[in-house]
Amino acid sequence: MSTSILLLADTHLPKRAKALPDQVWREVDAADVVLHAGDWVDLATFEALEQRSRKLIAVWGNNDGPELRERMPETAYCALEGVRFAMTHETGASSGRERRMDRAFPDIDVLVFGHSHIPWDTVAPSGMRLLNPGSPTDRRRQPHCTYMRAVADAGALTSVELIRLPPRTV
Repeated sequence: MSTSILLLADTHLPKRAKALPDQVWREVDAADVVLHAGDWVDLATFEALEQRSRKLIAVWGNNDGPELRERMPETAYCALEGVRFAMTHETGASSGRERRMDRAFPDIDVLVFGHSHIPWDTVAPSGMRLLNPGSPTDRRRQPHCTYMRAVADAGALTSVELIRLPPRTV
């Protein structure tokens, strides 16, 4: 059996966009599990995702206030199809990230994080995979708004895909 996973971070609603793109909502409907690595900004987005997702695993980010921090942890852990996940918002500078995260998360297969809005997919010396889905609403200096899809099956990630959203129309 496999588990489809939607990876999101840095939605920043309603400051960076008024709503999540329809394409992201379709992905939420299709996913077995939604992982959101923080910087929601508003409670309404969290509650909408919580209600619409089959299963939501979430952490808070540096832009999330007390009402969000009361509802979720700073770091979350889960196992999906034998794959051990950890998720946190911030991991510090990109330089040396893999080795730092190896020390911080020694027994993890996949670390999901956000904060930078920069998509990231690397492997640490231990073999731990580090994934940042970017942001579906605020591309900053990136060419596209993004999110990721993944599949966990039999103790491994069998698929990880970075999805680029089309430019928003006004």
